Amino acid sequence: MTVSEAVASRRSVRAFTDQPVEREVLTRILEKAQRAPSGGNTQPWHGIVLTGEPMQRLFDRVAQDLPRGREAFAPEYHVYPPELDGAYEQRRRGVGEDMYGALQISREEKGKRLMWFANNFRAFGAPVLMLVHTPKYMGPPQWSDIGMWLQTIGLLAREEGLDTCFQEAWAVYSPQIREVVDIPEDHIFFCGVAIGYRDEVAAVNNFTVQRAPPEESVRWEGWQ
Repeated sequence: MTVSEAVASRRSVRAFTDQPVEREVLTRILEKAQRAPSGGNTQPWHGIVLTGEPMQRLFDRVAQDLPRGREAFAPEYHVYPPELDGAYEQRRRGVGEDMYGALQISREEKGKRLMWFANNFRAFGAPVLMLVHTPKYMGPPQWSDIGMWLQTIGLLAREEGLDTCFQEAWAVYSPQIREVVDIPEDHIFFCGVAIGYRDEVAAVNNFTVQRAPPEESVRWEGWQ
């Protein structure tokens, strides 16, 4: 698989098979991902890779608070900026509507949408969930480094025939996560990463995810 093929085939997978993932494969991915760039070679990323009973214990803990809705949310950072607007907000809402359209869940079916949202906190059926954290004093440049590390993991996963879903949604349950997973108190919890084998026929894995053309974000200067 070329890099271009990995980029083109990578997507946020939201339905996985129950096929287990070999630890040796994940080790190989993570060892290679250590080559991801970071400013000053700080390598500010930390991950906890869960499967089996520890992962189920986390799912069970969060399930206790799902009926409380937003009242139970306590993220350690804004998953989206409160002032998000314009094209950024349109893209965010657009992909959500496209996803629910693929699932044939209308805007009026709020109960079904909430039930689907709850799948986030079962890692969409993936057999592996990695929890990502970093020291609280790290700034935006280091968070950018973590993003490059995660993208590297996602592409290496594709090379191994695996898929991922980078789940910032887990951030809303940071206190509950800390109850059952040992994350240092002086670290901020960032996101979860579901890892496994894609359910190839699931509708949620087959709708087109729109991307803006480069012209919307890149300006050229000094070129003929």
